[in-house]
This record gives sequence, structure tokens and C-alpha cells, in this order.
Amino acid sequence: MEPFTIFFIFASSLILYTYWILITTKTAKNLPPGPPKLPIIGNIHLLDKQRPHRKLTNLARIYGPIMHLQLGQVSTVVISSPQLAREVLKIQDINFADRPATTTAKIFFYEGSNIGWAPYGNYWRQLKKFATLELLSAKKVRSFFYIREDELTRVSKFLESSSGSPINFREMTRQIVNNIVSRATLGDVCKDRKILLENVYFMLKTFSSFNMSNYYPRLNFLNVISGKKAEWLKMHKEIDLILEKIIEEHRSRPRNPDDHEDIVDILLRVKDTGASFDEPLTNDRVKAIILEMLTAGTSSSSMTIEWAFCEMMKNPEIMRKAQSEVRDVVKGDSITEADIQSMDYMKLVVKETMRLHCVPILLPRQNPEKCIVDGYDIPANTRILINAWACATDPDTWENPHGFIPERFENSSIGFSGTDFEFLPFGAGRRMCPGMNFGLGTVEYVIATLLHRFNWKLPEGVTPDDLDMRELTAISTVPINPLHIVPITVSEPN
Repeated sequence: MEPFTIFFIFASSLILYTYWILITTKTAKNLPPGPPKLPIIGNIHLLDKQRPHRKLTNLARIYGPIMHLQLGQVSTVVISSPQLAREVLKIQDINFADRPATTTAKIFFYEGSNIGWAPYGNYWRQLKKFATLELLSAKKVRSFFYIREDELTRVSKFLESSSGSPINFREMTRQIVNNIVSRATLGDVCKDRKILLENVYFMLKTFSSFNMSNYYPRLNFLNVISGKKAEWLKMHKEIDLILEKIIEEHRSRPRNPDDHEDIVDILLRVKDTGASFDEPLTNDRVKAIILEMLTAGTSSSSMTIEWAFCEMMKNPEIMRKAQSEVRDVVKGDSITEADIQSMDYMKLVVKETMRLHCVPILLPRQNPEKCIVDGYDIPANTRILINAWACATDPDTWENPHGFIPERFENSSIGFSGTDFEFLPFGAGRRMCPGMNFGLGTVEYVIATLLHRFNWKLPEGVTPDDLDMRELTAISTVPINPLHIVPITVSEPN
């Protein structure tokens, strides 16, 4: 784009926004405290794209655990303490159960008809109940165990052939999780799986890229002028065609009684019978849910696995202790679900990894009506951000909050269920992630299998102190440099 065109768009945007401010802005009487705001942009200049959770935590230390930011046109409140997270996610959960509408969610998720972005209401309540009780129930997740087993067998062969040489651990874990999630969602035979996952990856990158309309909703026309909207619609059309083909393949293929039922099968069965829904489960809604299944757990699960191994490589005694337990529990070549349940220390490692390296900021919420939180006015349609990382590293709640200490969870009742607001890896309240069982099942099985079958060491010349534990927030929050480590085949772990 020519420099003059960029200047013209920017200048026009500023004039239009200033006009909008002058005729529409109403100041709440008692907003939460926050940093000084600049004209036009408000507090956008204070955001840190690479590590937003840390920047917001530092600001909260100055302005308090409930903080107001003006991000362009968007009035935003950031919650940074377990006590106030409890207030928003439990006590006043119904007041903050809605989601802000975003252009990308509307385009890619068929007017936001998936679980994550659907407006709070009857359709969303039925969808959440259906996902919790059938689509992603504990029983259904157990039925996917054979997929996890197959994928780890395949990866073990690759690692055996790479024994003694460094591997890109991030690339490997992403492939493992992608394959598990896509097979559970689309089935074992899907011709277009690879191209669909490539498109989904680019879609996720779009979600994490800068989008001016997220901060200036009334300037949404800029996405049209810049060509972004046309690009998004083209990408969505390509994904839509593939999803239509997948649905048709599922409808037309012959089925045997012993066939595994994947998530697309369940969705089509419910759509055809009308069960579980008062409102129709349309084709577009089915496609939105399929997309959500492919995106929601992939990046967060692979992120957790990589961080767990980063922390264990950084702390060799923790690695030794976790590996020793896994090998003591497993009797034979393969790991069973019962084995996983007996790996107490490995589960502590997973918990501590999720505490320090969770999805740092929960999906935003929005209040349709004015509310009061901690004595402050929250105007209607305010965007609410829960800084889960700030809660998980709150010094008033956790001893040595930034240390990696799995033992802190020993004899502790703190769990994943969303009732402990200092620990929110899956959120809490009505909008809590329904995929908890699926995500945990994948993460625990992958970590346990890799510890059982292989020893791990850093590449020649690299020490634990050399590992760079800084984060980079893109599609998910990952180590700034991909982990490279060396697998060593263990013929007889026991």
C-alpha cells in the first residue's frame, strides 16, 4: 500500500473517531483506576503483544487488581487477583456470561455459533450442555484412547530412529496433538485433513494478528478498504468447502457396528434426530463446532507439553523423579489409563506447568448491563479480561510464585474444576472450557509415554542454565525459542 494511502486512511480514522468521541462518549461516575489515557488511542500504546499478561500484571501492581483501560473505543476492565476473579466468574457470573462480538469470530465461526463465541442464551446453553454430557464427556474421551496410543507408537518409531540426535520438540508435539485432535474430530480416514489443518493454522494466525476493528468497532470499514475482510472471506470459503466435503463423506460412507464414532458423526446424528436442541443444529453450526474442536485444544495442549519438558530439562531432579515414577508404575511396553491415574508426581508436574504456563488471559467476557464490582462502576458492554497468569502467580496466594515446584500441589485440594480462582487453566463459571477432560487426557498420556520410553538430554554444549524460558505469545504462549532436545532410546524402561 502507498504511503499516502496509509496516511489518508489513518488521518480519516482519527477524524471519524474524534467525531464519534465528541458526540457519544459518556463518562462513568466511578470507573476502576487505570493508567492515564492518550487522545484517540487511549491505552493501546501500553499493550505488549509478545507478553501481554506480564505487562498487564505489572500495571495491576500500580493501579490495582481491578483496572480500567481504554483500548481505542473499547472500554476494558482487567481482573488480576483470585478474589476478584471469583467475584466475576462465580458470584456475578451471569452478569458477565456474554462474549464481545468480533469480526473474525463472526466470519470464521459462522456468526459466532460455536461454544466459545456464541452469545449467551438458549442456543449456547444447549450447546454447552451437549458438549459437556456427550461430545466431550469423560466416557467419550476414554473412547479416543486408541488414537492417543496409535499416535505415540508412531512417534516412538520416529524417536527411535533419531536416538542420539537433537529434535525440534515443538514441531513434534504439535504434530502429535494435531493428529490426535483431528482423528478424534474427523475420523481415522479423512482425505483433506492435512490441507484443512494448514488452513486452520493460518486462521489462528489471523486471530492473533493486529486487527484495528477490535479496538475501533465503528471503523470496521477499514478492514474492507485494506482488503483484510476480503482475505478473511476467501480463507473462510476455502475452509467451508473442505468442511462441506468432510460432512458429505461422513454421510455417504458405509458404517459397521464396530466403527468408532468421531465428533463429526455425533454432530450429524444429533442434527438429523433433533435431539438435545430446541433450536435447529444447522449445517453452519455443525461446521462452526468442527472448527472449534480442531482449534481449541491443539495449541494449548502442545504448548503445555513443551513447557513441561522445558521445565524438566531446566530442573533435572524433577525430570528424574517424574521418570522414575512413570517407569515404576508401568508394567510392560504400553501405558494404560489405569497407569496414568497412578502417576501422582507426573500429575503434579502437569499442574505446576499449567499454573506457570497456562493460557494467560482468558477469552474476553462482556456485560450487557451496568454492574458494580469491588465498588466500581462497570458500564454496559465493557470488555472484561481475566488475567489468569496474574492469579496463578499472585504473591499473596502462592509461596515463591515464579518457582517451578510441583510439590506445592501435594496434599492440596486445588484442582482443574474452576472452583479455585488462583488456578484457572480451563477458566471457570458458565464459560469454562468443556474440553478439560480431552486436553488433560492428551497432555498426561503424551508426557507419560515420552518419559517412559526415552531418556532425554540437552544438545552437546547446552546446560540447563542456557535454556531461555522467556515467552512469546502468538497462537499460544510458547518458549521464545523452540525446545531442541536429544532422545535416547531405552530398551527396557523397567
